[in-house]
Amino acid sequence: MTPPLPPQTWPDFLAGRTRRHFLSRCAVGLGGIALASMLNQARGATPAPAGPLTPRPTHFPARARNVIYLFMAGGPSQLELFDHKPKLNELNGQPIPQSFIEGKRFAFMDSSHGTRLMGSRRQFARHGRSGMWVSELFPHTARIVDELTMVKSCQATLFNHAPAKLFMNTGSGQFGRPSMGSWLNYGLGSECQDLPGFVVLQSGPRGPRGGAVNWGSGFLPTTYQGVPFRGSGEPILNLTRPAAVTADGQRDALDALRDLNLQRAVATGDPEIATRIAAYEMASRMQSSAPDLIDLKAESAATLKLYGIEDQRPSFARNCLLARRLVERGVRFVQLYHTNWDSHGGPGENLQGDFEKVCREVDQGQAALVQDLKDRGLLKDTLVIWGGEFGRTPMGENRDTTGRNHHIDAFTMWFAGGGVKAGEVIGETDELGFNAVKEPMHVHDLHATILHLLGLDHTKLTFRFQGRDFRLTDVHGKVNHRMFA
Repeated sequence: MTPPLPPQTWPDFLAGRTRRHFLSRCAVGLGGIALASMLNQARGATPAPAGPLTPRPTHFPARARNVIYLFMAGGPSQLELFDHKPKLNELNGQPIPQSFIEGKRFAFMDSSHGTRLMGSRRQFARHGRSGMWVSELFPHTARIVDELTMVKSCQATLFNHAPAKLFMNTGSGQFGRPSMGSWLNYGLGSECQDLPGFVVLQSGPRGPRGGAVNWGSGFLPTTYQGVPFRGSGEPILNLTRPAAVTADGQRDALDALRDLNLQRAVATGDPEIATRIAAYEMASRMQSSAPDLIDLKAESAATLKLYGIEDQRPSFARNCLLARRLVERGVRFVQLYHTNWDSHGGPGENLQGDFEKVCREVDQGQAALVQDLKDRGLLKDTLVIWGGEFGRTPMGENRDTTGRNHHIDAFTMWFAGGGVKAGEVIGETDELGFNAVKEPMHVHDLHATILHLLGLDHTKLTFRFQGRDFRLTDVHGKVNHRMFA
């Protein structure tokens, strides 16, 4: 038996012992008890412990349970789609008054300052009982306007693509902040245990500028980050179990890895080890759930026709249908990116044929998604968001073909379902479409409002990092209750 230590040596002895020593070496203490408990639970001796994506209570009753975010990467021109400006058309070709642009900064200064106002060449009409203005470029979307809340007074802070996308997704232009989908999974968990709580689907000629940081988890545990899925074939590369590996062999390997990781988690207290364990288990379950998600054979011909899906090729329309299937399975946050909406003028980016093409690529699918969710009783619980990182200027650009510059002072987004007021227009811009003159909604306000719809107080959803409590809205954000049904 080890003789007891003299009392005068206790301070030195304890000073040499850390929390890590205590957790890892005290076999009958907290560390040993925790390890034994986790190992027994992992082997099925008792119900599984609450995981990082286990559903959690809201701060107050939620109006929405899931989100589908249709991100139009590049900044669609609101002046060609939703914000009808007869005065701008009347003043086409005239210089913009200096009072509008004095002190303003644009992404391309030499192609915006000194340029002239440019009216839209598109025909607009009022649609639905609400009488919302929609241009000829969105005939399918025009049919669902009575389901939409149209916000015409959105405002952002950053005017270049990559930081602006980051700002729209994370509330900050700095790298390392969690995206909105990550915050929601951190705050609410996910109701689906066989698929990630945050799924990303992409379409168009390229991915969004900025890449994976737009759906990253920042300083939150990586279990909350977005997982990109492919729209056809194998949804995630290397997900399928190799033919030479049996199901039992894979299970034995995963169990061994889990036991080793649990021991290491107890020894170090590193939360990322729990993420690693959850990732292995999720990948195992997804070997059956993900291919089933991607397989559209169970969808009726009428549904495929509604979305405009004619073959197995990846497309925005196909991703819209996959988004509906994901929220049906309880996935908390689904984000679709479609490019390219960067209509400066020039090869592939003009407001004539190129803009018409990208509008055709999304119009039917996005309208079908809203209608399909409504028909299946899912729209009341699913918040659909449509918009880009900013809008476009009322002035044209000095380019070879017609285009507009980036604009952060006024642009349009729309919302559907999830407790928003259907058939409502929020905000208003001036007669040229340059400034928001009524009910401006900054990105921070949008984030605060979205969190509120999901039952979360944006001032209370925080995570302590480097000595500070961070949140999606930083120190800003004001909920717009007028958007609520």
